[in-house]
Amino acid sequence: MLTNLIIQGPHVPTQTLKQIAKLCSVDAIEAINQQAFRLVNADSSNQTAIAELCAEAGLDYGFIPFHRHLNDFRLVVMDMDSTLITIECIDEIADMIGIKPEVAAITESAMRGEIVFAESLTRRVALLAGLEASALERVYEERLRLTPGAESLINTLQQRGIKTLLVSGGFTYFTERLQSRLNLDFSAANTLEIIDGKLTGRVLGHILDAQGKADWLNKVREELGLAQKQVIAIGDGANDLLMMAQAGVSIAYHAKPVVRQQANYALNYNDLDGVLPLLGKL
Repeated sequence: MLTNLIIQGPHVPTQTLKQIAKLCSVDAIEAINQQAFRLVNADSSNQTAIAELCAEAGLDYGFIPFHRHLNDFRLVVMDMDSTLITIECIDEIADMIGIKPEVAAITESAMRGEIVFAESLTRRVALLAGLEASALERVYEERLRLTPGAESLINTLQQRGIKTLLVSGGFTYFTERLQSRLNLDFSAANTLEIIDGKLTGRVLGHILDAQGKADWLNKVREELGLAQKQVIAIGDGANDLLMMAQAGVSIAYHAKPVVRQQANYALNYNDLDGVLPLLGKL
């Protein structure tokens, strides 16, 4: 199958680009933008050497079908914490009462796939019992930041009529505000129980876990009448793997090793709009 090789990074050394082009016997090198290049009709047989060159230079790479076009895709599904935004919301909520290290340790363990997500969420949320609900607003206003490149990615998708689903094992307090702020089409997450203005330490209803994320992807895909190949999933933790397996293209964004190994592509150095060159010609 004919393939193009996408090379991108914060700085792409000309010499490295030429070395990779030679390894792949490419027909041409096309600049997509200042940080991304398309190596046309690339031989994919030397992937180990290419991976080593890219790692040394701090570059991301991905072989994509020669005729792939952004319009081939109609739905992008993305995780929230440490993907669309730069923080883990629950860790920052915990910081409000001085227990961030304890909660963050459980978060990290869950992200690596060492403990079941539902168990980890139950344990973490229980530690927040008694916290004033106003702490959620403080986290949103003071600490939540969009990942660099997020707005550029979403704007491009929306210009092409590609639908967006934000699905998170985090909390609706944040997903709903982000959905409104960015004009996303769909969102889903867990709902924190709040009584008398304070967190109870419990989640309302069924916990949205890894299977829940996959179910939401399929629910929206079916509602839109799409095939699996028309769906892209972006995530960073073990909790995203089932969702990513349901997509036509899966992209690990600054992800844990287990996710990088199983995704179709991994972005380790680029901003979130580094997703776009992997989706073919605009």
